[in-house]
Amino acid sequence: MRVAAIVPAYNEENRIASTLKAIQEIPEINVIRVVNDGSTDRTAEIARESGVEVVNLTANVGKGEAINRGVRGVEADVFIFLDADLGDTAREAARILRPVLNGEADLCVARFPPPKKKGGIGMVKRLAAWGIAREGMIAREPLSGQRAMTSQVLQDILPFHSGFGIEVGMTIRALRRGYRIIEVPVQMSHAETGRNLKGFIHRGRQFLDVARVILAENRR
Repeated sequence: MRVAAIVPAYNEENRIASTLKAIQEIPEINVIRVVNDGSTDRTAEIARESGVEVVNLTANVGKGEAINRGVRGVEADVFIFLDADLGDTAREAARILRPVLNGEADLCVARFPPPKKKGGIGMVKRLAAWGIAREGMIAREPLSGQRAMTSQVLQDILPFHSGFGIEVGMTIRALRRGYRIIEVPVQMSHAETGRNLKGFIHRGRQFLDVARVILAENRR
């Protein structure tokens, strides 16, 4: 089966090289495409130097829309979406690929270990889990962006919402269409937001985006 990895990236020059190197070590992955989401640093240049495909967006459009554009023209049986800041832990992506490749799941989500530093108070995660629970699934990692899915699932749930609610929206749509979704524990890590002003602003934007997606999906 042909597997394509889509990596949305915004100002990730410090970690994208190690992330891509780790993804390249996964033998099942045939195509790696980075979507440079209007970065102002060397993200796109470093990605090209790594020998992968690069879609260069001149303006920042948000993760969901970056993925919408990144999957265009890619022919694959299975797609895997990975964040650009995973670093060496991106090699753990093989764990979420296997259930899909083996026909055990239609969509597989990475379940991260507990964060190493305190972040917010969990309001965004609880809201996201609540929105998904309404569709019959108890999601422990409703916001995880590391996901593998069949091409059929992808085509059925596109286009994705543009903001931070992308994962909640795709899960709700997949559940409504009867697809099998599982979560798999992984030893991945990425840049974490702390309990500072920047972190709280980020989580505030997340909360609003997730709420907007849940409302939008319930109007469909």
